[in-house]
Amino acid sequence: MTTAVVEITRSRNPFPQSGVSRDCLGTPRYAAVPETLLDVLRTHVESRPDSEAVVEIGGDRLTYTQLWERAARVAGGLRAGGVRRGDRVALRYPAGATWVLAFWGTVMAGGIAVAVNTRSTQPDVEFVLGDADVKVDLAADTPLPDGDPYIVEGLGAADMAAFFYTSGTTGRPKGVPTTHGAFVTNAENIVRSFGLPRDVGSDLRTLITVPLFHVTACNLQLLVAAYVGGTAVILPTLDLPALIDAFAAERISFVVAVPAVYSLLLRHPSFSGADVSSVRMIGYGGAPIAPSLVRELLAAFPRATVGNGYGITETASLITVLPDREAVEHADSVGYAVPSVDIGIVPLGDVPNVGELVVRGANVTAGYWYRPQTTAETIVGGWLRTGDVVRIDDSGRVYIIDRSNDVINRGGENVSSAEVAAVLLSAPGVADAAVLGVPDEVLGEKVGAVLYSDGATIDLDVLLEHCRIHLADYKIPQFAAVVTEPLPRDAGGKILENDLRRHVQWGAPLR
Repeated sequence: MTTAVVEITRSRNPFPQSGVSRDCLGTPRYAAVPETLLDVLRTHVESRPDSEAVVEIGGDRLTYTQLWERAARVAGGLRAGGVRRGDRVALRYPAGATWVLAFWGTVMAGGIAVAVNTRSTQPDVEFVLGDADVKVDLAADTPLPDGDPYIVEGLGAADMAAFFYTSGTTGRPKGVPTTHGAFVTNAENIVRSFGLPRDVGSDLRTLITVPLFHVTACNLQLLVAAYVGGTAVILPTLDLPALIDAFAAERISFVVAVPAVYSLLLRHPSFSGADVSSVRMIGYGGAPIAPSLVRELLAAFPRATVGNGYGITETASLITVLPDREAVEHADSVGYAVPSVDIGIVPLGDVPNVGELVVRGANVTAGYWYRPQTTAETIVGGWLRTGDVVRIDDSGRVYIIDRSNDVINRGGENVSSAEVAAVLLSAPGVADAAVLGVPDEVLGEKVGAVLYSDGATIDLDVLLEHCRIHLADYKIPQFAAVVTEPLPRDAGGKILENDLRRHVQWGAPLR
């Protein structure tokens, strides 16, 4: 980082700030929160043992006591299988109670849960397993470990609890270690920012509609429900009729999804007349949202408040939240910094309060797994560079205006442009390629490829088959434009993407 950080002071404090102090390095922290995730869970096992902790729609229902006891047996089985404190355990189960038991069992064993994207290609999965040096691989067809109950002792806030992997700009996944302290700090931030109930009789019932390997599902919903003693209701696959039925059947109070899901939900024939009276909070993020959709949500869920959120894997989830009262007027903003997070910018020019967003806080990772150079480039002087270019207004609201790391956000799934371009360049007939986000009303962005053939013929059917072999389905381009002139580049060889966007003609989707 060659330019000093301009820290943004909190000109407005829409969220409770009490109990936030700074350590010797100036990092904001909560003075009094649980040390570890096990402390969090144990509290509710003791205070409300028979309350539901986890519900898998169509599957198991677990009380806090059952969750604790069954996870302890998983921990015992892992220990019997050789897992020791700090060893990594890969979680590759589909979303559901089994995944949750594997997560808590790994933590109870003193291990580190590695949340593997089950939609990844086999080479990507194998890379993650090797990169994390996984001791035990809990693949989808692997039974849960079982043994004598075991609970590790002596864990602290600084101990790692889990890894999540992020693709970044190179296309190679990067492991993001997340500590117990980061998880707990994130949960406290979410409770304060969304105004969630936290009393012993909490009626929070959050509906999880995305895979648990996502930080949204795991960190913002599953672990926040555990933090307040609520219930995590898991929909194993995105099934709109089942989702609609769950509102009343499971007395859902808190829903989080990307805008694309809400758009599809509100237009589904089964939604008309659905009982959504229990829903008190609608959260969204991961992609831009239209003010018209916010208004539709407010009308469709009349007893609910709404809130936008923005975060990244490296911050264990949320960095900013836009409160309900500003959701329509400032729908293009991702909101204000959550209570224990400092934000700043690295200016990119002479425009005030515009630059790359940087953050610091107890929820921010200390670095990438075995990536010292990337860590040194990303975390400088205690600040983490997000890769997002933002504008921050005089009230402290953050507006994302560009992504400096060339990541396409396809309905909440991050797609590395560099990874897709590398695959395209290895396809027959492709001499040069650029990968751009194509605006889409439902997903926010879709993947588009601009291809230069240099005289050769590019067979798009062959190209798609090539991509299916090397890319996960959601990364495969849905639009393609074949050009006859070389792609525009600057003196340093970087593709001038803005020039391409102005002139590209996408035509009909490929699939």
